[in-house]
Amino acid sequence: MPELPEVEAARRAIQDNCLGRKIKKAIVATDPKVIEGASPSDFEAALVGKTLISALRKGKNLWLQLDSPPFPSFQFGMAGAIYIKGVAVTKYKRSAVNDTDEWPSKYSKLFIELDDGLEFSFTDKRRFAKVRLLNDPASVPPISELGPDALLEPMKVDEFYELLSKKKVAIKTLLLDQSFISGIGNWVADEVLYQAQIHPLQIASSLSKESCSTLHKSIMEVIQFAVQVDAASNRFPLEWLFHFRWGKKPGKVNGKKIDFISAGGRTTAYVPELQKLSGEQVAKALDKPKRQTSKKKKDEDNNDNDGNMVGDDVNEAAKEEDETVKKPKSRRELKPRGRGKQPPAKQKPVLSDNNEEEDDSDAIPADNDGEDHRKRKQQNGKQGEAKKATNQNSKKPKKAAK
Repeated sequence: MPELPEVEAARRAIQDNCLGRKIKKAIVATDPKVIEGASPSDFEAALVGKTLISALRKGKNLWLQLDSPPFPSFQFGMAGAIYIKGVAVTKYKRSAVNDTDEWPSKYSKLFIELDDGLEFSFTDKRRFAKVRLLNDPASVPPISELGPDALLEPMKVDEFYELLSKKKVAIKTLLLDQSFISGIGNWVADEVLYQAQIHPLQIASSLSKESCSTLHKSIMEVIQFAVQVDAASNRFPLEWLFHFRWGKKPGKVNGKKIDFISAGGRTTAYVPELQKLSGEQVAKALDKPKRQTSKKKKDEDNNDNDGNMVGDDVNEAAKEEDETVKKPKSRRELKPRGRGKQPPAKQKPVLSDNNEEEDDSDAIPADNDGEDHRKRKQQNGKQGEAKKATNQNSKKPKKAAK
């Protein structure tokens, strides 16, 4: 979804090209899923004749201040985008409407023509955006519920550390929480954690002051640079994770392998070699029960330094042994097990930080065992042919007729 840099690029485009002009015409789509709180005709009537004074933003939300209320506000959702005819505005990869498409686009939710002939529109291909008409957008949800803007209201390092020290959630989850800090979405969170070399699942309160300081610096640098280049990703530094994180395909960044996990309900790219869990989380990860590969290994775990069982392990081992002897085998266990064909596992939808279903370009892919299946099939086929040949050779020859 468009994040702070993309929404800020849209705000600046309106600020630079549309201010001081009067709205001559407005067309609002009949789409109650996107257009909230006013009918298309009422929305249009509230805009026509008004002059654009400024374009404002907080987090991923944008609103236009007119010479009198109410004001149109835009929550970009997953694919919201601002287009100004004849003006280059950053195209977010999932929002992009081709220049050759009809104008205004069939995906347009709000189209505005200004008195000097300039036209712009807000489009949404996925229909997760919200367009509202509000008297004071900053004083009501969702904007009133947002935390400090990552660009406009940066926290001091000490304040940032103090707040993180009270949060017992994964750091990636916290960064996506718009009530904590607004404007950071999935790709920005992945980028800043990669650059700060912090594991996405590291508990926020467990981060050292040094790590918090590094993360704070990373947030500032990534956000400021992305905004400076108007969110044009082809101008992002080549060493950024951004260029390699899409599609969940195996890849490397700066020679190091990228892996994908789920964090904060979102598909998360990280580099295991650099981003490692630390502190108590390492111990907890090591303490997780593992499948025992042999009885010898289990015996070793229950032995003291001299190889003798100690404490409750003696009773536990005896109990397990008794159960193993006494427990009758089930009918299923007695049946020979074959390599039955397994149905493909269903994938759970990946959710955005607004609990919107993510598209398949950001979903964690299922394991691809197709090659293994083909090999097994070929193996089974060869075994079947060999068995058939053996059976044929073992048949007794018929007696010759007298």
